[in-house]
Amino acid sequence: MSESLAGPGTARPDNADPTAPGTTRIPTYWLGLMAGPLSFGIAGPALVLDDIARDLSTTTGTVTWGVTAFGWGIAVGTPLMTGLLRHRGARAALSACGALVLLGALLVLTVPLLPAVIIGCALQALGTAGLTSIAMSLTNSARSMGFVTASLAVVGSTAPLVGSLVNDAINWQATLALPALSLIALLVIIGRASTRPTSTAAFDGLGAVLLTAVVTALVFVPHYPPVAGILSVVTIAALVWHLRSKPQGFVPAVVVRSPVFLISSVLAFLLAAVNFGLMFAVPEALSDHTSWSSGKIGVAMVWPLLLGGALSWVVVALSAKVGRQPVIITLVALSVAGVVLASVSVVAVLLLLAQALASIAAASGQGVFAVHSTKAVPDEERPAAIGLFNLCYLLGAAFGPAIVSLL
Repeated sequence: MSESLAGPGTARPDNADPTAPGTTRIPTYWLGLMAGPLSFGIAGPALVLDDIARDLSTTTGTVTWGVTAFGWGIAVGTPLMTGLLRHRGARAALSACGALVLLGALLVLTVPLLPAVIIGCALQALGTAGLTSIAMSLTNSARSMGFVTASLAVVGSTAPLVGSLVNDAINWQATLALPALSLIALLVIIGRASTRPTSTAAFDGLGAVLLTAVVTALVFVPHYPPVAGILSVVTIAALVWHLRSKPQGFVPAVVVRSPVFLISSVLAFLLAAVNFGLMFAVPEALSDHTSWSSGKIGVAMVWPLLLGGALSWVVVALSAKVGRQPVIITLVALSVAGVVLASVSVVAVLLLLAQALASIAAASGQGVFAVHSTKAVPDEERPAAIGLFNLCYLLGAAFGPAIVSLL
């Protein structure tokens, strides 16, 4: 199912750049390769933090600031880089994102100092967040969108194991630089991407600053609830006020006022919160109710996450042939079933099944609801919709573990 810039019902060649009809075809697998490595930055360091702390002569808790920096970078970079895509075109946005990823990778590879590691992780996050959103904006069907979101889930499910193996074979710096693998696809895609911006409106600098402030405050809510919560309310109010005076600004009013976009984004947030919350809760339950070692638990967690990522491609592709309501009901039911099963069970196989159900729902939901949200807005605002939608999903990923820790 596809539609052209002219509107619904006009066929467009599969995998063509939706921002520039008639440009060179971009195979879906390159889009998946450009998006997937972002997950290495999120989960890749999970098993090597102790080695990093030892080599840098600091504590593991201090080293986790690198992971926090990556989380902040992808949350901030997602709307910022899609804003660049809107105003400067895909090729300029790809160039900027690629430069950020390359600079960040060089920092973590060549400067084994904690400040450089933190900055390098943040730069890679800013760049890969943009590359992922651009890859999603370049899809033109549920099938290709499903492949891109499935690549994120599949890479994420194997990232801790891959990161550990790279650390053993090379070093932890190479593990932190794994997101740079996205540059391989970038080199192929950039020559085929459009140079034409999708928006002719003047760049809204104040809107970009306000959205960055909102995202930064929200990212730190799980870590510093009182202060970050107050700042979130204040910055959101300021952004809403700005939106009224500049409806075609950095955050387009036509996007955030779309009921379909809002419902899709909220559902994606909730499914992500459940999935990433269970990714912390299930290993803890397995540790409490089995005699498994932490290594065995880590390996056991791979299959439900990998299964969820792999099946999500099929689910997203099939969603184009099914009505919106049945898909929503099914995905929400899978997520709820995962929560219930994890809450009442102490059997290992049922706990892993709970994680698999939540993983299928979240990974599929990211692809399905991304399609829904972008179809609900004008074609010229597609990049903005993708960026804001992904931001909601990422915030769900951040809030899920925090909610579990409170419970």
